[in-house]
Amino acid sequence: MAFLPITKKEIDYLGWDYVDIIIISGDAYVDHPSFGHAVIARTLEKEGFRVAIIPQPNWRDDLRDFKKLGKPRLFFGVSSGVMDSMVNHYTASKRIRSDDAYTPNGEAGYRPDYATSVYSNILKEIYPETPIIIGGIEASMRRNAHYDYWSDTLKPSILVDSKADLLVYGMGEKIIVEIAKQLKKGKKIKDITNINQIAYLTKEVPKSENWETIEIPSYDECLTSKQKQARSILQIETTSNKIIGERLIQKHGDDYVVVNPFDPNFSSEDLDKSFALPYERQPHPKYFKRGKVPAFEMIKYSVNIHRGCFGGCSFCTIASHQGKQIISRSENSILKEINTISKDPDFKGYLSDLGGPSANMYRMKGINIDICKTCKKPSCIFPKICPNLNFDHKPLIDLYKKVRELPYIKKAFVGSGVRYDLFIDIDKEKEKKYRTNEYFETLFQHHVSGRLKVAPEHTEKNVLDLMRKPSFDQFVTLKQKFEALNKKFKLRQQLIPYFISSHPACTIKDMKNLANKTKELGYQLEQVQDFTPTPMTISTEIYYTGINIMTQEKVFVEKNPEGKKKQNSAFFWWKPQR
Repeated sequence: MAFLPITKKEIDYLGWDYVDIIIISGDAYVDHPSFGHAVIARTLEKEGFRVAIIPQPNWRDDLRDFKKLGKPRLFFGVSSGVMDSMVNHYTASKRIRSDDAYTPNGEAGYRPDYATSVYSNILKEIYPETPIIIGGIEASMRRNAHYDYWSDTLKPSILVDSKADLLVYGMGEKIIVEIAKQLKKGKKIKDITNINQIAYLTKEVPKSENWETIEIPSYDECLTSKQKQARSILQIETTSNKIIGERLIQKHGDDYVVVNPFDPNFSSEDLDKSFALPYERQPHPKYFKRGKVPAFEMIKYSVNIHRGCFGGCSFCTIASHQGKQIISRSENSILKEINTISKDPDFKGYLSDLGGPSANMYRMKGINIDICKTCKKPSCIFPKICPNLNFDHKPLIDLYKKVRELPYIKKAFVGSGVRYDLFIDIDKEKEKKYRTNEYFETLFQHHVSGRLKVAPEHTEKNVLDLMRKPSFDQFVTLKQKFEALNKKFKLRQQLIPYFISSHPACTIKDMKNLANKTKELGYQLEQVQDFTPTPMTISTEIYYTGINIMTQEKVFVEKNPEGKKKQNSAFFWWKPQR
C-alpha cells in the first residue's frame, strides 16, 4: 500500500507519464474511509485509473498549486471537503471560526468561502477544455436553487456559480466510476445524461425512458415567490425520500438544471467493497511537521457500520445526501476493519465509536420493500413508527457481542447518536419481537463511555413537530429507565441531552419552558446549539420563507440577533452573569 500522489515528484517516482483524474479537495489529504476525497480516489484507483490529489490548493497566489500536476486525461474532481465550506468557516452568529478540524494543527484559512465554486472557476480559466465534476456535501446540498444563510440570498444551483460540467450528489463511488468509464470510451461530458445521482445544466432537456420527469418552480420564480421556493424544496425532499424517484428539472434563466434520481441499486456488498479499499488510514506524511489533523484524531478509532437515516429530522442533511434507506455493512466487513485498527501501534483497545448517522439503525428496513418503493414520507419513525418498519435490534446486539469478544478490544463505545424513539415506549409485542429493551440494556452496560449523548432537541411540541422529533415525554421515560439501569448495575453513568435554540417556531417563551423543564429534571446543561441554516434542509427553507413547507402555514422565525441571543441565554439560567 502507498499514498496516492499529491506532488509531481511522487508522480515521477511512480513512473507515470500521465494522470487520468485529479481530485481537488478543501481538506488535507487523509487516506481514510471517512474522508470523501480518499474514498473517491481509491475507488477510481481500484478500477484501474491513475488518480492524483491536490489537497487544499492555494487560491490566492499565482495558482501554481492548480497547475503543478498538469492536465488530467479525463477530468478534475472538485470538492470543498467533508463539510460545506461556509459551515466550516462560520458559526451560527456568522463569526469566523478560529480553527479548521480538517487541516493540520487545526489551522484556519486553508480553503476559501464557497470553495467548490472557487476551485472550479479557477480550473475553468486554466484548463477550459478539461471536464470538471463537482461533488461532496457542498455540491450535493446546493444542487438546486437554495437559501444561503451567509449571504442571506436565494442562490441558484451551484452548477451555475461553479461553471462545472457535471455534479455528482450523495455518496458517489459507483457513479463516479461509471462517468470515468464513459469518458475513457470517448464519450463527451455533455452527452453523459443517463446516470443516476448526477445533475447538469442544459439548454434542452434530453428525453428519458428511465425516469418520470417533474418540473419544479424556476429559480426566477423562486426569487419572487417564497411560496414557490417552499414548493420546490418540498418536491426535492419528496423525491429524495423515494427508493424509485423522479428526475427533477428546474429552469435557471435560459438553461435547465436537470437532477437525476438517487441510485436505488447501491448495496451492502458495494459498501463493503468501499471500506475494503487499501487506505493507509493516516494523513499524508507531508503533514507530520505541521501537526495532527484534529478530525482524523477524532475518528481514527471509530467504525462506521451503515449509511443513510430514516429519522427525517427537518434540520438534517443526511437523507438528502446519503438517502433515507439504510445500507449496512456486513459483520465480516466491520470485524475486518476493527482487526486492521487493532494493528495500529498506538491503539490501546478502545473504539471511540461503533455507529453511524443514527447509531441504532443497523440492518433496519421495510418489512414489505414494495411498499417502501412508493413511499414518499420523510420519516419512518415520526410522528410514530411505521407499521411496515422492521426495527429489530438483534443484528446490532449480535454485532456488539462479537466485537466485545475480540481479544484486542477492551471497550467499544457508541459515540454517535442513538434514536431512543426506536426503543422507548414500544408496545409489549414489538418490544419482545424487536428486542428493544435488550438493546438498551446492552448499550448501557457495555457501550457507554460514562456519558450517553442523545438529542431530544427541544421540549415544546410546536417546535418538535416542525423538527420532526418525538415528544419530550419520551426523553423523560428514557431518563427514568437510564437511572433504573444505573441502580441495577451499580453505575453512575450520565445521560446528556442536546438542544437547539432559535429553530423556526421557537420563541423566547418556548426556550424558557425548555429551561424550566430541564431544570426540573436536575440538569444544569452547558451546551445548546444555536440553529444554523445549512443549505437545502427543510428547516433552512422554513427559516428563509417563514412558511411551513408541509402545510404552507406561516411560521414564527427568530432572525433578530438580539432575540437569538436571548433564546440562547435562557438555556443558561444557572449562570450568575446571565
